[in-house]
Amino acid sequence: MAEAERIIGTPDTPEAAGAAPEPSDGTAGKAAPDGSSGAHEPVAGAEDGAERPRGKRRVAVLFAVATFAYALDLVSKMIVVEKLEHQPPIEIVGDWLRFEAIRNAGAAFGFGEAFTVIFTVIAAAVIVVIARLARKLRSLPWAIALGLLLGGALGNLTDRIFRSPGVFEGAVVDFIAPKHFAVFNLADSAIVCGGILIVLLSFKGLDPDGTVHRD
Repeated sequence: MAEAERIIGTPDTPEAAGAAPEPSDGTAGKAAPDGSSGAHEPVAGAEDGAERPRGKRRVAVLFAVATFAYALDLVSKMIVVEKLEHQPPIEIVGDWLRFEAIRNAGAAFGFGEAFTVIFTVIAAAVIVVIARLARKLRSLPWAIALGLLLGGALGNLTDRIFRSPGVFEGAVVDFIAPKHFAVFNLADSAIVCGGILIVLLSFKGLDPDGTVHRD
C-alpha cells in the first residue's frame, strides 16, 4: 500500500494535488535568485502582434492615397485629351494660369525629353522600392507621402506604357500651365508634394517605421 501511494502520490498533500504552496518566508512575488520574477512574464510576441494591425492600417492608407492620386490624374488626362487637345488654351486666371494640352516625352515639368526610356525605368524602380518599403511602414505621415509618390509614379508610368509613340516611350499628357513656368500635370504635383513631405519628415527625424532619431 505504501508503495502504491509512493507511485501515484497522495491527493491529500498540496504537491500531489497540483497546488503550489505559498512560501512562508515572505518571499512571495520577489525575484528569484537568477533575476527572474515569480510572476508571469509577458508573451515574447505580444508587442509584434500589436504592431501588425497598425502596420496594416498604414499600408492601407498608403494604397488609398496612391489610388486616389492615380485616379485623379488618370481622369484629368482623359478629359484633357478629349476636350483640350488641338484646341486653344483655356485661361483660368488671366494669362497667369492656363489649361493647355501638351505631350511631354521627358521627365516632370518637361525636362530631359531625350531620356524617355530611362525615366520609365526610374518610375518603375520607384514603384518597386515603395512596395518593398511598405512592409515596415508604421508612420501615418510616411504612408501619405509614399502614397503620393506611388500614385504620381503610376500615373506617368501609365502614359509611358500606353500612349504614343510606343511602349515605354509614350509621351506624358501635361496641361497645367502657369505663367513663366513649365507645363505639368496632377501626377507631377503628387510626386513633388510627396517628395517635399519626405524631406520634412527626414528633417524631423521620423523614420518610416515610426521611430524618431536625433542626429
